[in-house]
Amino acid sequence: MSKPLRKVVFPVAGLGTRFLPATKVVAKEMLPVLDRPLIQYAVDEAVDAGADTLVFVTNRYKHAIADYFDKAYELEAKLQEKGKSDLLAMVQGTLPKHVRAIFVTQPEALGLGHAVLCARPVVGDEPFGVILPDDLIWNTGRGALGQMADLSRAQGAAGVIAVEEVPHDETDKYGIVAATPVDERSAVIRHMVEKPKPADAPSNLAVVGRYVLPGRIFELLERTTPGAGGEIQLTDAIEALLKEQGKVLAYRFQGTRFDCGNKAGLVRATMHMAMQDPKLAAVVREFAASH
Repeated sequence: MSKPLRKVVFPVAGLGTRFLPATKVVAKEMLPVLDRPLIQYAVDEAVDAGADTLVFVTNRYKHAIADYFDKAYELEAKLQEKGKSDLLAMVQGTLPKHVRAIFVTQPEALGLGHAVLCARPVVGDEPFGVILPDDLIWNTGRGALGQMADLSRAQGAAGVIAVEEVPHDETDKYGIVAATPVDERSAVIRHMVEKPKPADAPSNLAVVGRYVLPGRIFELLERTTPGAGGEIQLTDAIEALLKEQGKVLAYRFQGTRFDCGNKAGLVRATMHMAMQDPKLAAVVREFAASH
């Protein structure tokens, strides 16, 4: 990738059934980790990577994310009137002024590949990022997607995919890569397998929710044959990109990933973030000691 990363796609059309009944009315990406929703962490990471155009692929029922990034005239006026400048800056700072949010509807839930394909009219032919907000990746320095964009430019790679080592008996929950190491954090992907049984898995390097991809992936997604449930898998299109001799890297990012697509992961992320705040850390320690 020679061009800078300007556009990032957020597939957010899922129903969030693991968090029902809350997600009957609240988008799962709006579930809070302390005082910020999951989607805010994802957006901050995209902006850190250099993005100025954020493409949210949503469904026709989910309006909360658009409302969250929209201007809240009445709230802002009241905060200004009461002189609460800190809170006003927080409310107005959900999206930097130079960044635009574009919302695209995914008519049917036909897989991650289909969700990414829905963003094609906005992204066009340039390289772009994909962030799955369920995977909250936290660190104090450069965000995971920014690390991947830097690597893609430095290595002239067609794409970069975030990976993490998982227990061998959990390979059937992830896409798994077979790769040849370049250094301690990156490797050239030879092929990918979607949710292999532990006995068949080529490694324990699992694909997690960050991708840097070329515009070419859209044409490959168009040609991808739908699998079970009529879903178009992004993994299949990346596999096709590999067959075209595209150099795609697997990257072990710096940072801690929390799988907030389930209750345990959301609890862990909340506790971790609380421990970063000295006042809240004392509350967590006190509670843990008394239980």
